[in-house]
Amino acid sequence: MSDLFKGYRGRALEILKSYNVRVWSEVTIQSTRGEFEGILLPRSENDDDRHLVLKLANGYNVGIAVDTIQDIQEHGYKEAHYKIPEREFPTAPDRKNVKLLGTGGTIASRLDYRTGAVIPAFSPGELYGAVPELADICNLSTEKLFAVFSENMGPSQYKTLARAIGEEIRRGTDGIIIGHGTDTMHHTAAAISYMVQHPPIPIVMVGSQRSSDRPSSDAALNLIHATKTAAEADIAEVMVCMFGPTSDEYGLLHRGTRVRKMHSSYRSTFRTIGDVPLAMVSRDKITPLRDDYNRRRNDREVEITPTFEERVSLIYYYPNMHPDILEALIDLDYKGIIIAGTGLGHVNKPLYPAIQRATDKGIAIYMTVQTLWGYVHMFVYDTGRDLMSLGIVPAENMLPEVAYIKLGWALGQTSDIEEVREIMLRPICTDITEREPYNGYLIYQGGIPEVEEFIKKFHK
Repeated sequence: MSDLFKGYRGRALEILKSYNVRVWSEVTIQSTRGEFEGILLPRSENDDDRHLVLKLANGYNVGIAVDTIQDIQEHGYKEAHYKIPEREFPTAPDRKNVKLLGTGGTIASRLDYRTGAVIPAFSPGELYGAVPELADICNLSTEKLFAVFSENMGPSQYKTLARAIGEEIRRGTDGIIIGHGTDTMHHTAAAISYMVQHPPIPIVMVGSQRSSDRPSSDAALNLIHATKTAAEADIAEVMVCMFGPTSDEYGLLHRGTRVRKMHSSYRSTFRTIGDVPLAMVSRDKITPLRDDYNRRRNDREVEITPTFEERVSLIYYYPNMHPDILEALIDLDYKGIIIAGTGLGHVNKPLYPAIQRATDKGIAIYMTVQTLWGYVHMFVYDTGRDLMSLGIVPAENMLPEVAYIKLGWALGQTSDIEEVREIMLRPICTDITEREPYNGYLIYQGGIPEVEEFIKKFHK
C-alpha cells in the first residue's frame, strides 16, 4: 500500500482518497462530533478500517469514526519521527556504576505506528537521549535479558534473572535496576526476593503505567527514581520503585514480598500491603520510612537459589466451588496448591474430600486470605479447624501471589513436606510479619465528608 496512506484500508482509505489527504498531514476534520485538529497518523496493521487517528496538540491520540466525517482540510505536511534520539552516555569516575537488566516493559519508548506497538528504548545511548538526567546520577550500562510482556514472565525467566543479578553483584556493580512490565511485577519481585537473598546492593524493579509517548507518562520519573535508588540508596534489598501519589511528587520503594499492583491504570498503582513502604524517593533525596532494612555492604556476597517447581497452583475460592477443580490438579500431578480463602481462611465443605485426597498424596496445600490485608486464623471457627485437620497449613499474612511464588521456590528445593513447611513458615524478607502496624491498612472511601475534608488539606 502507498506510503501516503500507511495502514489504512477499506472505508477509511476511501475517505482519505476522497479528500486527497495523506498520512502525517496537519489536518482539520469536521465531524458530527465536532471539529478536530492534529496530525493524521498511520494505522496499526491489525486495526479496523472505520476510524482515522489524529495526534492532537496536547499529545494524545483520538480516533474519529469515518461515518461521522463531513470534511477534511489539509494545512501542511510534517512527517513525525518517533525514534528516540541516541547520544553517547557520558561517564565519570566519581559516579556509581549501575546496571539495567531489561525484561520488557515501556520505561522509555517510541511508538511504532505500523504495528501500534510501543518499542522500548534500551541502550544507554537511547536512554540518555530520552532521559538525560540519568547521566547526573550514575554510569549506566544495560543488558537485555528478555523482551516479553510481563504476563509472559515465569519460572524460567525468574531463574535466568536471578543468575544474572548474581553475576552482576560478583562483578562489582553498585546497584541493579530491572525494567519490567507492571502487570506481574509483584510476582517477579517476590521470586527475586527468594532467589536472591542478602544482596549487598540495591536491586530495584521499575516499570511504567503509561508509555513515554504519552504526556502523562510516568516512565521518565520512575526511571530517575529507580536509578537514584540503585546508585545512592543504603537499602540493599529487592524493591519495587513506582509512583507514590498519582501526581509527580515522589516515588515509593516497596519490599518485594509485600507489594501488589492495586489499580489497572493509575500511576500510583503499587501499594505495600499490611505494612509500610521502605522509603520515599524524589529527584533530590531518599527518605527512609522505616529503619529495619538491610544496609548496603562493600562485600560481594549473595545467596542465589534459582529453583522453582512449576506444578504449583493458586486457587481463588468462590461460593459453590466444585471439587473437580482440585481433583484435576491432583490428577495432573501438581505438587503444591495455594488457596485464597474467604474471611479468616475458609472454603466450603464439598471440597473437603478432594483436599483430603490431595494431602494424602503429599500435595502441599497452604491457605491465604483473599482480603489481602489481615492474617489467616483457621482456629477461630469450626471450618478452619476442619481444614487444618485435613492438612491445610495457614500461611499467616503472606499475600496469595507471594505464597504461590514461595511454594514454587520451596518445592524446587525439596519434596519433603516438612522441609517445605519449614521454608514456607519461616519469614523471609518480611513476607510474614509478626503484626500489622496500625497504619498498615488504610483504605479511604471517596465521597464521605470527613474523607473529602482530609483530602482537601493536601490537594486543593
